[in-house]
Amino acid sequence: MAVVRIGSGAGYSGDRVEPAIELAERGDIQYLAFECLAERTIAIAQQARMADPSQGYDPLLVDRMQAVLPICAAKGIKIITNMGAANPVAAAAKVAEVARDAGLRNLRIATVTGDDVLELARSADFVIEEMRQPVSVLGDRLVSASAYLGAAPIVKALAGGADVVVTGRVADPALFTAPLIHELGYAMTDWAMLGRITVAGHLLECAGQITGGYFADPGLKDVPSLAGLGFPIAEVQDDGSFIITKVAGSGGAVTTATCKEQLLYELHDPRGYITPDVIADFSGVRMQSMGPDRVLVEGGTGWPRTDTLKVSIGYVDSYIGEGQISYAGPGAVARGRLALRIVEERLRLTGVRFTELRCDLIGLDAIHGEKLSGGEPYEVRARVTARTDSMKEAIRIGNEVETLYTNGPACGGGAWKSARQVVAIVSTLVPRSLVTPAVQYMEV
Repeated sequence: MAVVRIGSGAGYSGDRVEPAIELAERGDIQYLAFECLAERTIAIAQQARMADPSQGYDPLLVDRMQAVLPICAAKGIKIITNMGAANPVAAAAKVAEVARDAGLRNLRIATVTGDDVLELARSADFVIEEMRQPVSVLGDRLVSASAYLGAAPIVKALAGGADVVVTGRVADPALFTAPLIHELGYAMTDWAMLGRITVAGHLLECAGQITGGYFADPGLKDVPSLAGLGFPIAEVQDDGSFIITKVAGSGGAVTTATCKEQLLYELHDPRGYITPDVIADFSGVRMQSMGPDRVLVEGGTGWPRTDTLKVSIGYVDSYIGEGQISYAGPGAVARGRLALRIVEERLRLTGVRFTELRCDLIGLDAIHGEKLSGGEPYEVRARVTARTDSMKEAIRIGNEVETLYTNGPACGGGAWKSARQVVAIVSTLVPRSLVTPAVQYMEV
């Protein structure tokens, strides 16, 4: 049976680079995919592009390509990534620049565009799902509108001889299903098979999470060598079954438990996981250990795709002001609580305008409320956070915390403050027929 080996080189924008190098050098893979795009990430990237048309792609794009492109070119490993973010054309040009600087030749770089539907969202005024209001209510706060594309344009790019494929917003599993469709010859209307290989894409998309990252819990779920965590490989056969594994000797673990947790990650309905290509049904998936760090995954099916595509909409929601300061030693909790009361009163006295306010002692009540048990801690960190309608007001929050140095309880130290804009995300659905993906090529 034909087998395709795909490595997952990243699970988010800031992920480690070393495991991807390990996959390229020792993974015996044909494809290396980097999944680096989140809903908020692309909205921030769009802001960067608006400020500078040459920007808007993943900040680690160059570092990653410098690390793996020479290895992949030498071994014939094809790279697929959504690190193009809001500017895949500029990202592809950067990849070409890295290739030329490394002395590489005869590389074909493909760019997938068409996901940026900002003007369509503005003009057609679709309904925001979370608000049940039209997009126009966002006014000039609207930053981005990105449609989730599927595997088809990536398949087209691979069929066109691409060695590197750079996309913007595509569905996460599509980075992995596309090479399987290309290599194994699945039809884009073979719903059962598309649903089955979407299982593989979903398991791979978060990289180290399936090899023990975000899984480890000392004493309950121990994972060896997390500092040297290896990223996953899928060995996919032409019947859609596959084995999840990792590079021999790398850190972490691949077990049925790690695989099951990742299968359920961000999954609302196991029978109806909607992607641009298929409605996947994971309810019949079966997993079996085939030895150390090898798990066989079988089953899964799918149903015809929807007539609409999800569009992720980014907009400026508000501003967050924050300040923190630490107290330690006897009476640390009492001094920390006094500090919080002082800041709350100061915000009222000085007329700071905010729409939401939180005052916490980190490590004591910041997550679960007042759950102190077993005696008071010897140190606490007081944190005041507020949501405001302007950057000017947000700045005032941290300033008030900082004044505790000389105007608050004894022995405060390590004060820190920040103010930042909040880019929020909502979604809408648009007819598939209004979104037109395109593929263009660049030769090195």
